[in-house]
Amino acid sequence: MLNKKVLKIALYGKGGIGKSTIATNLSAAFSKIGLKVLHIGCDPKGDSTRNLVGHKIPTVMEVIRKKGTNIEEKDILHYGFNEIACIEAGGPKAGMGCAGMGITMMTEELQTLGVFNKPWDIVIYDVLGDVVCGGFAVPMREKYVDKVYIVSSSEFMSIYAANNILKSVSTFSDKEKNIFGGLIHNRRTDNSKDEIIKSFAKNTNINVLKDIPFTNEIGISELMGKTVFEALPDSQLCETFISLAYLIKSSNETNVPSPLEDFELEAFRKEALQMEMKK
Repeated sequence: MLNKKVLKIALYGKGGIGKSTIATNLSAAFSKIGLKVLHIGCDPKGDSTRNLVGHKIPTVMEVIRKKGTNIEEKDILHYGFNEIACIEAGGPKAGMGCAGMGITMMTEELQTLGVFNKPWDIVIYDVLGDVVCGGFAVPMREKYVDKVYIVSSSEFMSIYAANNILKSVSTFSDKEKNIFGGLIHNRRTDNSKDEIIKSFAKNTNINVLKDIPFTNEIGISELMGKTVFEALPDSQLCETFISLAYLIKSSNETNVPSPLEDFELEAFRKEALQMEMKK
């Protein structure tokens, strides 16, 4: 198992909301403040680490299919920007098997190879969208992570997914061990509504840890196959991610989330509509 001194976090959020973008730039930020980072992609698409390495790397599941269990560390552990170590779990072939199984098999292989025993300062799990099956809850359920962070925009379906994730987080949290670290507001457009995110946070007893501003610098960086730190090192956005890294490093959130029930979420939807309609 991982050394207890290692900071272990997981980022969850609705698919397409920019979670992997936040995760990779956060990994870059941690590396820039001097931490030894292990970044683990937990999406069957295997594309979480692309902007760190510059291209897609072989996933653990792909390597297993080719080599069986006769795997070496070099087959699955690749180094990218600023010596960030990168691993992709991958998943079964499309239409076959449970995608969450990739996370389970990956963690078993990493334990067998002793990857978790290396002197990491922080391990970041970038986990697929909504928690719709037990496989994607593995980092929480098996206590691989100390804290879970949710990435969300102010769009209702993103908040809907965030609320579902909070249900899983609250299942694995209590007053003695709260694994929720905070909500990260990713402003995907220049029309993102602060008040909607703040209202959702208030209603679910959670905190908004950081706002990531809307800017085309992220899109430009991704088209270059890089993080903002590598593509645009003088960007103010780099300071935003470094600030977020320090917040997470020092985070001591104690509030256990109180996810909304279905009828409460419906009421919130109507409230959010009114906020959205305001000029």
